Amino acid sequence: MGFTEIHERAIARKGGLDALNALLPKPRPDTELEARTDDRYLSEITRCVFKAGFVWRVIDHKWAGFEAAFHGFVPAYWQQVPPDVLEALASDERIVRNMQKIRTVPENARMIMDAAREHGSFGAFLKQWPSEDQAGLLIWLKRNGARLGGNSAQYFLRRVGWDGFILSHDVIAGLRQAGRLDASPTSKKGLQQAQAAFTEWQQETGLPYSQLSRILSCSVES
Repeated sequence: MGFTEIHERAIARKGGLDALNALLPKPRPDTELEARTDDRYLSEITRCVFKAGFVWRVIDHKWAGFEAAFHGFVPAYWQQVPPDVLEALASDERIVRNMQKIRTVPENARMIMDAAREHGSFGAFLKQWPSEDQAGLLIWLKRNGARLGGNSAQYFLRRVGWDGFILSHDVIAGLRQAGRLDASPTSKKGLQQAQAAFTEWQQETGLPYSQLSRILSCSVES
């Protein structure tokens, strides 16, 4: 199935082209990725980790408390933080007191620092990774980070402006309807199938991956 049919179905479902376009993510320049500091990347990763399986608005409401409790998420500090600091956070009422998720902060800080040592910053690392290999980046994040499997890494990339797809329930349904996905979307094969579909559609339309992903989700009957 070409993307034209998917696009037309999304337009019809959302009440017209203008209505659909109003829902699409706005691409941001790659320079924003490099301009963002490493502490902001650790902050966004942590926010997405804590949101997974939880009520998102609660995390957003408490986020100022998270920033204070984690002292601004400076990776150089958190990569070697003493264990007693993590234990104290488990009783800190400013945050959601989930010790398993708290422990991801030093692990993800080390991931960021390792990438920054090689590329100059974590933003520079993300900037050089092409959208046509998002599957490879998701596998890298899962392997090198903590709790960055599933959709957490995809939402993190979207939040910081990296152009990619999100395998939401509707996007998965749309890929299956288009005959482009027959494996588990969390498996390496499933990610590669999704990548192949979106890369083909990007070449067909010239649209950003993030917009293709949203259009596909809008084309699905919920």
